[in-house]
Amino acid sequence: MSLFRETADVSVRPAVPGDDVAMTAIQVGAWRSSHAEILGADVLDALDTVRMREQWAAAISSPPGPGFGVLVACVGAEVVGFAAVAPGQVLALEVEPRHQRGGHGSRLLSAAVDRLRRDGAEEVVTWVLDGDTARETFLAGAGLGPDGRTRTLATGVRDVVERRWAAEI
Repeated sequence: MSLFRETADVSVRPAVPGDDVAMTAIQVGAWRSSHAEILGADVLDALDTVRMREQWAAAISSPPGPGFGVLVACVGAEVVGFAAVAPGQVLALEVEPRHQRGGHGSRLLSAAVDRLRRDGAEEVVTWVLDGDTARETFLAGAGLGPDGRTRTLATGVRDVVERRWAAEI
């Protein structure tokens, strides 16, 4: 048995072209696992996965401006999660359901906060769907909390409410 390996067992790195395929599959799988009751089958069935993949590919290869970026969590070479950041915000953080509770979300959030700090942010904010108690528990454990702001998103099938969570960094 070798003491050292050529690659890390788990890691977080910047996303590269081609990661968009895994990211889309992870997002759809995580949403189906975590948000089925909140969003409903009608919304999940209406997801345009081709468009989602195109949007992730563009976010990776052509970020819309300074402070935008995409990170991926890996087990070996396999992408198992991702986080997208914008100035002061974590726009998305998803881990493939069979890899949840393995520390990937925490590594992604930590790397995202490091990126935000490096870009000059003093606060991190993110949005949580009403009823997503697992994400609320995760974020609370990381030191974020609801700040009282809400927004309603039109999904095209039904409206959903999100609550803003924030923390000083």
